[in-house]
Amino acid sequence: MQYSHDGRGEGETRQAAERPSQMEEAAFVERFGGIYEHSAWIAARAFAAGLSPAEDTAEGLAAALAAQFRAASDAERLGVLVAHPDLAGKLAAAKRLTESSTQEQASAGLDALTDEERARFTDLNGRYVEKFGFPFIIAVRDNTKASILAAFESRIANDRATEFAAACRQVERIGRLRLEAVLPN
Repeated sequence: MQYSHDGRGEGETRQAAERPSQMEEAAFVERFGGIYEHSAWIAARAFAAGLSPAEDTAEGLAAALAAQFRAASDAERLGVLVAHPDLAGKLAAAKRLTESSTQEQASAGLDALTDEERARFTDLNGRYVEKFGFPFIIAVRDNTKASILAAFESRIANDRATEFAAACRQVERIGRLRLEAVLPN
Protein backbone atom coordinates (compact mmCIF):
# COMPACT_ATOMS: atom_id res chain seq x y z
CA MET A 1 0.00 0.00 0.00
CA GLN A 2 1.30 3.47 -0.81
CA TYR A 3 1.06 6.18 1.79
CA SER A 4 0.22 9.84 1.40
CA HIS A 5 2.02 12.67 3.18
CA ASP A 6 -0.31 12.38 6.17
CA GLY A 7 0.53 8.71 6.76
CA ARG A 8 -2.76 7.29 5.52
CA GLY A 9 -2.82 4.64 2.88
CA GLU A 10 -4.26 5.45 -0.53
CA GLY A 11 -7.42 3.47 0.22
CA GLU A 12 -7.95 5.34 3.47
CA THR A 13 -7.50 8.69 1.71
CA ARG A 14 -10.07 7.71 -0.91
CA GLN A 15 -12.53 6.55 1.77
CA ALA A 16 -11.96 9.65 3.91
CA ALA A 17 -12.76 11.79 0.88
CA GLU A 18 -16.27 10.33 0.83
CA ARG A 19 -18.68 12.56 2.66
CA PRO A 20 -20.62 10.62 5.32
CA SER A 21 -23.78 12.62 4.61
CA GLN A 22 -23.66 11.49 0.97
CA MET A 23 -22.99 7.80 1.58
CA GLU A 24 -25.46 4.97 1.16
CA GLU A 25 -26.45 3.30 4.43
CA ALA A 26 -24.55 0.05 3.86
CA ALA A 27 -21.35 1.90 2.92
CA PHE A 28 -21.71 4.27 5.89
CA VAL A 29 -22.21 1.44 8.38
CA GLU A 30 -19.35 -0.53 6.80
CA ARG A 31 -17.03 2.47 7.04
CA PHE A 32 -18.02 3.82 10.47
CA GLY A 33 -19.56 0.80 12.21
CA GLY A 34 -16.29 -0.02 13.96
CA ILE A 35 -15.76 3.44 15.43
CA TYR A 36 -17.49 2.16 18.57
CA GLU A 37 -15.87 -1.24 19.16
CA HIS A 38 -17.94 -4.06 17.58
CA SER A 39 -21.06 -1.85 17.74
CA ALA A 40 -22.17 -1.09 14.20
CA TRP A 41 -25.69 -0.46 15.50
CA ILE A 42 -24.54 2.99 16.66
CA ALA A 43 -23.55 3.97 13.13
CA ALA A 44 -26.80 2.48 11.77
CA ARG A 45 -28.85 4.56 14.22
CA ALA A 46 -26.90 7.72 13.40
CA PHE A 47 -27.56 7.13 9.71
CA ALA A 48 -31.26 6.50 10.36
CA ALA A 49 -31.48 9.73 12.37
CA GLY A 50 -30.30 11.60 9.29
CA LEU A 51 -26.95 13.06 8.39
CA SER A 52 -26.25 16.54 7.08
CA PRO A 53 -23.03 18.16 5.85
CA ALA A 54 -22.37 19.04 9.51
CA GLU A 55 -21.57 15.34 10.05
CA ASP A 56 -18.97 15.29 7.27
CA THR A 57 -16.24 16.27 9.75
CA ALA A 58 -14.71 14.27 12.58
CA GLU A 59 -16.26 16.66 15.10
CA GLY A 60 -19.72 16.49 13.56
CA LEU A 61 -19.81 12.74 13.05
CA ALA A 62 -18.37 12.14 16.53
CA ALA A 63 -21.24 14.19 17.97
CA ALA A 64 -23.83 12.26 15.94
CA LEU A 65 -22.45 8.88 17.01
CA ALA A 66 -22.10 9.99 20.64
CA ALA A 67 -25.72 11.15 20.64
CA GLN A 68 -26.84 7.66 19.61
CA PHE A 69 -24.58 6.06 22.22
CA ARG A 70 -25.95 8.35 24.95
CA ALA A 71 -29.55 7.70 23.86
CA ALA A 72 -29.04 3.92 24.08
CA SER A 73 -30.26 1.93 27.04
CA ASP A 74 -27.88 1.12 29.88
CA ALA A 75 -27.85 -2.49 28.68
CA GLU A 76 -26.87 -1.42 25.15
CA ARG A 77 -24.13 0.87 26.44
CA LEU A 78 -22.88 -1.94 28.69
CA GLY A 79 -22.69 -4.10 25.56
CA VAL A 80 -20.39 -1.50 23.97
CA LEU A 81 -18.19 -1.45 27.07
CA VAL A 82 -18.01 -5.24 27.19
CA ALA A 83 -17.02 -5.30 23.50
CA HIS A 84 -13.76 -3.54 24.37
CA PRO A 85 -10.71 -5.71 24.95
CA ASP A 86 -8.69 -5.74 28.16
CA LEU A 87 -5.63 -3.52 27.93
CA ALA A 88 -2.58 -5.64 27.19
CA GLY A 89 -4.76 -8.69 27.78
CA LYS A 90 -5.17 -12.13 26.28
CA LEU A 91 -6.58 -10.91 22.96
CA ALA A 92 -3.57 -8.64 22.47
CA ALA A 93 -1.18 -11.47 23.28
CA ALA A 94 -3.01 -13.70 20.81
CA LYS A 95 -2.99 -10.94 18.15
CA ARG A 96 -6.81 -10.99 18.04
CA LEU A 97 -7.57 -7.29 18.57
CA THR A 98 -9.26 -5.14 15.96
CA GLU A 99 -6.83 -3.15 13.83
CA SER A 100 -7.84 0.06 15.64
CA SER A 101 -7.32 -1.46 19.10
CA THR A 102 -3.96 -2.92 18.06
CA GLN A 103 -2.72 0.46 16.84
CA GLU A 104 -4.10 2.27 19.89
CA GLN A 105 -2.52 -0.10 22.39
CA ALA A 106 0.80 0.01 20.52
CA SER A 107 0.75 3.83 20.58
CA ALA A 108 1.09 3.69 24.38
CA GLY A 109 3.65 0.90 24.39
CA LEU A 110 1.21 -1.74 25.61
CA ASP A 111 2.50 -4.14 22.98
CA ALA A 112 5.97 -4.13 24.55
CA LEU A 113 5.49 -4.75 28.26
CA THR A 114 8.00 -6.26 30.63
CA ASP A 115 6.92 -9.43 32.44
CA GLU A 116 6.34 -7.35 35.57
CA GLU A 117 4.18 -4.81 33.71
CA ARG A 118 2.20 -7.58 32.01
CA ALA A 119 1.54 -9.20 35.41
CA ARG A 120 0.37 -5.86 36.79
CA PHE A 121 -2.01 -5.29 33.86
CA THR A 122 -3.33 -8.85 34.16
CA ASP A 123 -3.99 -8.38 37.89
CA LEU A 124 -5.68 -5.00 37.40
CA ASN A 125 -7.75 -6.25 34.44
CA GLY A 126 -9.02 -9.20 36.50
CA ARG A 127 -9.88 -7.13 39.56
CA TYR A 128 -11.52 -4.42 37.49
CA VAL A 129 -13.74 -6.76 35.46
CA GLU A 130 -14.71 -8.65 38.61
CA LYS A 131 -15.74 -5.42 40.32
CA PHE A 132 -17.48 -3.63 37.44
CA GLY A 133 -18.50 -6.30 34.92
CA PHE A 134 -16.76 -4.62 31.98
CA PRO A 135 -13.12 -4.00 31.02
CA PHE A 136 -11.15 -0.90 31.95
CA ILE A 137 -11.48 1.58 29.09
CA ILE A 138 -9.26 4.57 28.48
CA ALA A 139 -8.32 6.48 25.35
CA VAL A 140 -4.78 5.16 25.20
CA ARG A 141 -3.76 7.63 22.48
CA ASP A 142 -4.14 10.37 25.10
CA ASN A 143 -1.92 8.53 27.58
CA THR A 144 1.37 6.85 28.32
CA LYS A 145 1.85 3.45 29.88
CA ALA A 146 2.50 5.15 33.23
CA SER A 147 -0.59 7.38 33.07
CA ILE A 148 -2.75 4.41 32.04
CA LEU A 149 -1.56 2.42 35.04
CA ALA A 150 -2.13 5.43 37.34
CA ALA A 151 -5.68 5.87 35.98
CA PHE A 152 -6.29 2.13 36.36
CA GLU A 153 -5.22 2.24 40.01
CA SER A 154 -7.31 5.35 40.68
CA ARG A 155 -10.48 4.35 38.85
CA ILE A 156 -10.64 0.85 40.31
CA ALA A 157 -11.58 2.57 43.60
CA ASN A 158 -14.71 4.12 42.03
CA ASP A 159 -18.24 2.88 42.62
CA ARG A 160 -19.92 1.20 39.64
CA ALA A 161 -22.09 4.18 38.60
CA THR A 162 -19.11 6.54 38.60
CA GLU A 163 -16.99 4.07 36.67
CA PHE A 164 -19.74 3.27 34.17
CA ALA A 165 -19.97 7.00 33.38
CA ALA A 166 -16.16 7.31 33.15
CA ALA A 167 -15.94 4.32 30.80
CA CYS A 168 -18.71 5.75 28.61
CA ARG A 169 -16.86 9.08 28.35
CA GLN A 170 -13.70 7.21 27.36
CA VAL A 171 -15.60 5.24 24.68
CA GLU A 172 -16.78 8.53 23.19
CA ARG A 173 -13.23 9.93 23.29
CA ILE A 174 -11.88 6.82 21.54
CA GLY A 175 -14.57 7.25 18.87
CA ARG A 176 -13.59 10.88 18.35
CA LEU A 177 -9.89 9.98 18.01
CA ARG A 178 -10.70 7.22 15.52
CA LEU A 179 -12.76 9.63 13.42
CA GLU A 180 -10.02 12.28 13.50
CA ALA A 181 -7.73 9.71 11.88
CA VAL A 182 -10.03 9.34 8.86
CA LEU A 183 -12.05 12.56 8.51
CA PRO A 184 -11.16 16.25 8.41
CA ASN A 185 -12.09 18.46 11.35
